Formats: sequence, C-alpha cells, structure tokens
Amino acid sequence: MIPIQQIRSEPDSIKSALKSRGVELDLDQILIVDDKRRNFITELDTLRAERNVVSQEIGQIKKEGGSADEAVIAMREKGEVIQTLESKVNSLTQKIQDLLLDLPNFPHKTVPVGNGEGENEIVREPKSPFELNFTPKTHTDLGQSLNILALEQGASMSGTGFPIYLGQGARLERALINFMLDHHVTKHDYTEIFPPFLVREDALVTTGQLPKFEEDMYRLKDDDLFLIPTAEVPVTNLHSGDIMNENDLPLYYAAYTGCFRREAGSYGKETRGLLRLHQFNKVELVKFVTPESSYEEHESLTRQAEEILHMLELPYRVVNLCTGDLGFSAAKCYDLEVWAPGEKQWLEVSSCSNFEAFQARRGNIRYRRSADQKVDFVHTLNGSGLATPRLMVALLENHQKEDGTVFIPEPLQPYFGSATLQI
Repeated sequence: MIPIQQIRSEPDSIKSALKSRGVELDLDQILIVDDKRRNFITELDTLRAERNVVSQEIGQIKKEGGSADEAVIAMREKGEVIQTLESKVNSLTQKIQDLLLDLPNFPHKTVPVGNGEGENEIVREPKSPFELNFTPKTHTDLGQSLNILALEQGASMSGTGFPIYLGQGARLERALINFMLDHHVTKHDYTEIFPPFLVREDALVTTGQLPKFEEDMYRLKDDDLFLIPTAEVPVTNLHSGDIMNENDLPLYYAAYTGCFRREAGSYGKETRGLLRLHQFNKVELVKFVTPESSYEEHESLTRQAEEILHMLELPYRVVNLCTGDLGFSAAKCYDLEVWAPGEKQWLEVSSCSNFEAFQARRGNIRYRRSADQKVDFVHTLNGSGLATPRLMVALLENHQKEDGTVFIPEPLQPYFGSATLQI
C-alpha cells in the first residue's frame, strides 16, 4: 500500500508511475478527501482542548461553591460536536483506506516501460529450445497415449480446469513437488511450511488480491473464507502484525499448496489441457528481508527458481516484465518461461516478484533495526519454485521419445522411481 504521506509530497511522480502501468486514477480525489479529514482533525484538536479548559473551569467553580450549570451545558454541546466530528473523521479515514487499497505498487526504476507482454524484456536464455528429430506430440496427446491424464473425467465432475492425474502421472506430479521442496530446503536453507488452504479476507488484503481481484477468488460465503490462489498468501501472513529483529532476517520459507483460481478475467485465453487451470499444485518461495538487501535477494530468488529448470534439462528464458504487464503488488517481476515444443510456445512457470514494502504496510509486517532500534517495514518477495502444470507440460513435450515414452531427468528419477515414463 502506498502511504498517504507520499501521495501528498510526490503527487506528480506517483501519477507518472501509475500512468506507466496503464492505470488512470484520480489522485486529486484522494488528496481532497485527505485534506478534508486533516481539517476535521485540526478542528477536533481545538475542540478537545477547549473542552479540557471548560472541564477545569467547572472543577474550579464547584471548588469555590459556585454554579457551573452554564459551563456544563457548554461542555456537553462541545462533546456532541466532537462526537459528530469523530464520526466524520472515522468515515473519511476508511474512505482513504479504501482508495489506497486500489492503488498498485510503483514500478522499480529497472522495470522497462511498456503497455503489455509484447514489450517485456528478455534478460537471458540460458538453455535454448532444442530440435527434436520427429514431430513432437502435445502433452494432451501424450497424456492420452500414456494414460496419465483424465481431463474429461475431471471436467465431468468439477468442470474444466480441474484435471485428474492417473497412475504414473500422479506419481510424476508428486515426484516434482517433493523434488522441488527438498532442493530448496536442503540447498538454499528454506524453512518448509505446510499452511492452510483457506484464509480470511484480511490475509488476501495483505498480499494484494483483495479488494481488487475478488472475482478471481473462490469464496466459502457461509464461513467467510477464501481458497488460496497461491501459498504466498498464508506464508506472507505468517508474520502479519509482527515486529522482527533485524538479526533474524532474512527469513526464507518454502511451501507446497494446492492453488485455486476462478480466472474470471481470463475468458478466451488458452485453456487446453494443463495450460490454464482452476486448481493446480505449486511450490512457493517467500522471503522477508531488509530494504537494503531486497534487490540482491530478488536476483538470488530468481536464480534459485531457475535451478529447477536447469536440473530438469528444460529450455527456458528469464523475462523482465514491463510496467504494463507487472502484477498489482509487484515493484519488479521476473517471469521464468519454459519452451513447449508440442504447443510451440513459451509458457510461464514462475513469477519472481519483489514487493518492497507494499505488502508489509498492508499486513503491518515490521522489523527493528539493530543500529538505532528504529522500527521499519520489511520487504517481501516471492516466487514459484515452481508451478507444476506447465512444468509437467514442458517435461512431457521436451523429453518425449519417438516411440511415445518420456525420459525422466536424472535428479527426478529417485523421486519418480524410474528413468522412463512409458505405456
């Protein structure tokens, strides 16, 4: 969340930052409401001071044995005015809060300016697509021939976007999750978390999904709970309201969860097979760091997610998202895209984001500096390490053989129990 103080002091730069994201919001409206609220607060302070004076006068009059009836009436009248003003201040405070919650984060200076994904910047392509000496099958064709995906059965019981993994497919899904968790925990010292899949509304406000993107959430109205769209939500809220010590930072967490997204705004996008789902599995990486280290930590987070793709021998690239394609809460984001030869397209398998203090302000997540004991907001980061559906697509399509079998990369073999996925 953007502090109202910053909007007061830097309105033009904030308007420019929002415009670069394709966001046209009336900041003047926020400033008008804020000015009205501050005037009411000034008036309140004056009235409260006057009431205190009158209260002291009443005490003195009574001490001297006089009648304080007129002063009492005057104090009550001031009290009524104060109550009315307090109600107005509270109402305007909530209105400002609601307006601020609709403001996206500011792009970092290293984010390229652009209108959409066509203007994203390819940072590096460590492993380029390789040619297969036969016409590759799509993952849906492989899923059918290998009997590892039951897409129609999933759709019949739950609707499209709810796949069923069968036999070797279910085992491969589980192998990917365990492999990725073990790698991040043992190599990079992440603490594993297994969080709830259901959260309250305020948890989603902290991470930025609410109030703006409620239509994309699955909600249990009887219980006033939401199914999580990503493990980022419960893991980030693990420290909501906390004041941590600087010496305890950075904190690294890795979590597997199911993820649930209505994708209400995605009609018309590619939905074939595993490309876009309402329910899927993902290993998430979350960091709590100091502001001074956050961009170094962002680079390392991205490299850590990349390692999975490298170990699985998959062609991939790293993309720096432009301002027009940047997520609501992110100040900067790298997407990891993997090549799918059957689909003949790049697929996003991870978004590695630095939110700076945006989420921390919304969730009141702070730390105490060692040098001066000053309390400040932490910076939060997260990245998929990785999401399994498109990773499964890339594995099947890149490592397929002409005979219809699929090679399992060596690091994954102990988890899967075999070097080949076959009929």
